[in-house]
Amino acid sequence: MEVLRRSSVFAAEVMEVFDRSPTDKELVSQAKALCRDYINSRLIRAGVSWSKPEYNAPVPGGKLAEVSTILLRLGDELEYIRPNVYRNIARQLNISLHSESVVTDAFLAVAAQIFTAGITWGKVVSLYAVAAGLAVDCVRHAQPAMVHTIVDCLGEFVRKTLVTWLKRRGGWADITKCVVNTDPSLRSHWLVAALCSFGHFLKAIFFVLLPER
Repeated sequence: MEVLRRSSVFAAEVMEVFDRSPTDKELVSQAKALCRDYINSRLIRAGVSWSKPEYNAPVPGGKLAEVSTILLRLGDELEYIRPNVYRNIARQLNISLHSESVVTDAFLAVAAQIFTAGITWGKVVSLYAVAAGLAVDCVRHAQPAMVHTIVDCLGEFVRKTLVTWLKRRGGWADITKCVVNTDPSLRSHWLVAALCSFGHFLKAIFFVLLPER
């Protein structure tokens, strides 16, 4: 069972673009690579039984690896604050995991609601936490192939909604500014942004569950 796959050549190309201004396509590729790493981490943490993914992790010490580490670190903090929000996503949304269109529509609805009042790094981390939580649900319910759908869906959302914002900040490496240990005010800003995303997540659940009128 091959749930996640990324070639070493692709990993090298994704890392290389951190040294210059990335294109839209490159930002999306990075977003998907980071999503695979995030999901892989959460699957391992959840102890889900599945075949080990065949893909190369970012080279230790590389910029992509640093971004992935920071993203996971912030995700840990966010999920610790709201442990029940980012688990059992499918049950909260009351959706079937056997339909690709249902999973896609639900994820995009949640994503749209999270960012309805603007974009922050806290909300970006929340998006990844939702994707990973949904991926864990899929693997647990014998739908591992749906993980690819979630990764692609996140990439498409980034392309349509987040690319311009990312480019203004110089790319994904800007997230490293969220964890400056010597600046407590920055950490407070991160927590406020993350908790705001929680409110939008609840609105998203309500939105998805609304019956058609």
